[in-house]
Amino acid sequence: MTMEKKRLQAARDRNIPWKKWGPYLSERQWGTVREDYSDNGDAWNYFTHDQARSRAYRWGEDGLAGISDDHQVLCFALGFWNGNDPIVKERLFGLTNSEGNHGEDVKEYYFYLDSTPTHSYMKYLYKYPHAAYPYEDLIKTNRQRSRNELEYELLDTGIFDEDRYFDVFVEYAKSDSEDILIKISIANRGPEAAPLHVLPTLWFRNTWSWADGGSKPVLQKVNNAERSIVQAHHTDPLFQEFLADYYLYCDGTVPLLFTENETNHQRLFGSPNASPYVKDGINNFLMHGQQDAVNPLQTGTKVSPHYQLLIGAGETQVVRLRLTRNVPAQIENPFIDYDTVFTARLQEADAFYDEITPAAIKASDPDQANLMRQALAGMLWSKQYFYYDVDKWLEDHHVTPWSGEEQRHRFRNGEWFHMSCDDIISMPDKWEYPWFAAWDLAFHMLPLSIVDSDFAKAQLDLMLHNDFLHPNGQIPAYEWNFGDVNPPVHAFATMQIYLMDKARNDGKGDIDFLKYAFAKLLVNFTWWVNRKDRSGNNVFEGGFLGLDNIGVFDRSAPLPTGGHLEQADGTAWMVFFSQQMLRIAVELAVHDPLYEEFVSKFFEHTMWIAAAMDRLGEQQDEMWDEEDGFFYDVLRLPDGTAMRLKVRSMVGLLPLAAVALFEEADLAKMPNFRQRAQAFGRRHPEFTVNMHLPSQPGATGRRMLSVFNEQKLRRVLARMLDESEFLSPYGIRSLSRYHREHPFVFHHAGQEFRVDYLPGDSNTGMFGGNSNWRGPVWMPVNFLLLRGLVQLYSYYGDSFTIECPTGSGRYMTLFEVAQELSDRLTRIFQRDSNGRRPLYGGSEKFQTDPYWKDLVLFYEYFHGDNGAGIGASHQTGWTGCIARIIQVSGDVTKEIAAGADAEMAGIKKTVGK
Repeated sequence: MTMEKKRLQAARDRNIPWKKWGPYLSERQWGTVREDYSDNGDAWNYFTHDQARSRAYRWGEDGLAGISDDHQVLCFALGFWNGNDPIVKERLFGLTNSEGNHGEDVKEYYFYLDSTPTHSYMKYLYKYPHAAYPYEDLIKTNRQRSRNELEYELLDTGIFDEDRYFDVFVEYAKSDSEDILIKISIANRGPEAAPLHVLPTLWFRNTWSWADGGSKPVLQKVNNAERSIVQAHHTDPLFQEFLADYYLYCDGTVPLLFTENETNHQRLFGSPNASPYVKDGINNFLMHGQQDAVNPLQTGTKVSPHYQLLIGAGETQVVRLRLTRNVPAQIENPFIDYDTVFTARLQEADAFYDEITPAAIKASDPDQANLMRQALAGMLWSKQYFYYDVDKWLEDHHVTPWSGEEQRHRFRNGEWFHMSCDDIISMPDKWEYPWFAAWDLAFHMLPLSIVDSDFAKAQLDLMLHNDFLHPNGQIPAYEWNFGDVNPPVHAFATMQIYLMDKARNDGKGDIDFLKYAFAKLLVNFTWWVNRKDRSGNNVFEGGFLGLDNIGVFDRSAPLPTGGHLEQADGTAWMVFFSQQMLRIAVELAVHDPLYEEFVSKFFEHTMWIAAAMDRLGEQQDEMWDEEDGFFYDVLRLPDGTAMRLKVRSMVGLLPLAAVALFEEADLAKMPNFRQRAQAFGRRHPEFTVNMHLPSQPGATGRRMLSVFNEQKLRRVLARMLDESEFLSPYGIRSLSRYHREHPFVFHHAGQEFRVDYLPGDSNTGMFGGNSNWRGPVWMPVNFLLLRGLVQLYSYYGDSFTIECPTGSGRYMTLFEVAQELSDRLTRIFQRDSNGRRPLYGGSEKFQTDPYWKDLVLFYEYFHGDNGAGIGASHQTGWTGCIARIIQVSGDVTKEIAAGADAEMAGIKKTVGK
């Protein structure tokens, strides 16, 4: 067992707090809903980047390459000043939604290079220019650009020309769970020596300025002749339960700049400050020479050791620190074992990743092995402390559970008084989306379970806790609107993580975890049935369902035509949800016969919902279009008429993910269910025509329940695998390329509603304009389609072949099609024959520069034709699913996929090591 696995085991079995400290600091706390106390909900403009250096946050903290404890009482991050910037660089800068021509976007270059799951070793890279950061240029130029133009990026400003920048590597290594070594290595890539002020910063989150926030903590200098030392002590008994005293040791003596983490009211609001020492005091000391801005008594709640370096061309200088509970009297030289600990932790990280990376990948493609490690490192760095007491926040806005409906609806999340979050949560992107999103999180857990199944299970449980799950059964969507509707993928993630955990434990699954999840998901399923099936006919709505602008209309708003949409994706998601509940019920029934009743319940639910998508005969008001061989949304108008909206999109492909397999041995243990299923089939023979039922055994006798019979499956696959439609060189597009020449146009009341193929950025402001489902490749839905293909192969085996690509004359089994899709998705990130990575498009710096070309970013989505990364640049979250794709493609063979107990065998091969 590797040392990192031993640490994970110690954390689980003996409560050794190896995860107490981690990268839990947000990269943007300003501009969030939590910090918004405006009357109009304008979060971006209520608390701006310009205010952030001077204004204390209410609900969390942010910083550069930072860490904190798991309740974010004490924080550590980096600050820099190159002598030219107008402000100290303490946090990442980016454009707000209104400033960017494609919505909000971070305008910095930083990279999560490495991390173990206990954060015993972490590495981060930030590229800091020598010249003044072009804040105004970025804002002004992007505002001037239209939605049809590319974004104006930091590289475009010329600030990195002649390599006049610093590479700042930040590494953390834990000597033990509460003893953290910090190494800051600064390399000057430029042609001349350049000065740099380095400001490692330790501070307490401001809790004392708010009602019931407790007493004020203190940072103070410890007198020592050999090195500078800061003691961190919280005076409040409640916070002392979370955090004992800590000491920050500097390697040698260095000036200590103390101030308070309190708002500079004078600068922001023109009112007097209670103290001369405020949050931006260190900034003002450096920028403006205000000697009285820092406390000469060497005490406060925010402190920065001040290193003034002159770094020669091509030179690297190192700053060494240690944050620990070890008191000065107990530690004569805190740096005596420094290099030894760093060397050991890096070797242990190498050993950990070596064990989980498929041997075939390591042997044949080291670049792909590195890609897998960087993806997982990015996901581990994307954990964040999330604090949000919605009841308290609404009370601050003068809203209570007894306020009138109009008053409650004036403010966001006015129906979510029960929510109280004080947790470490996996975030989509700690700058662009520094708040959890429920369906993103479910996908995050699939790759994260490769490295830390305990964290994965805890995160899935968290979304179902009473503090999160609404009393009516709804899972909260995301901070901007908890009441919005995300696709119901939680049950799928729960079953996958259960099976992965079972594989690791020699076939013994965590039944208690599965029972708890099933009970809570049963409430959530009931919410869907009661709230999103308007007519009670098993045809579902749901609104935007995470696919933002994919439809003709804004699906979260009232339709301009009146009436309502019956959504092919909403209904397909519910088939998928019901199937996953069926699979969970089967697993539970094998251990407890009481659950056999639920097996029957969800079998029948699945049948009813799937049948509603394509009823017997040809109907004009159903989702399946027999002429096109595709599923579409149905617009049901107020006069009772209905029409299909013939947009060929991911909406019509999602039913391919709704495949459930059952092993004969498991079904044999449930004779009552088998009898009920047969009786149900006899009562409803019309269901047998358009679906694939589990009555017919496939490879190795396993059974399959699918929306598609074989004829329909072939028709939809022919479109999906057509390179002139969905099949991109880099995965499956979200909208068919057919719509490039044939846009879908709908007219109503003198208005035109149009869907064009847009392989890159969106050209509309729908859903903020920073997301586009009208052509790009999105990793999470590709992951589900990939899994669906493997599941279909496990049923059909080699007897089913399909032309791939369509029209090529080349026929493949469904396993080979899955391999082809996996290769295309991985191709996004890898060097091609010319040494270029598609995700970086025409960016020569990223393509050819030796200090850039091996750094991989995991974008939110990818250009449908050329694979370039688009949207949030650090959405390692669900794009990190590429790590699981690499692992499966490297370990799972066609023999495993077609063999006995195929799914479990494949999972055991990948994670049961």
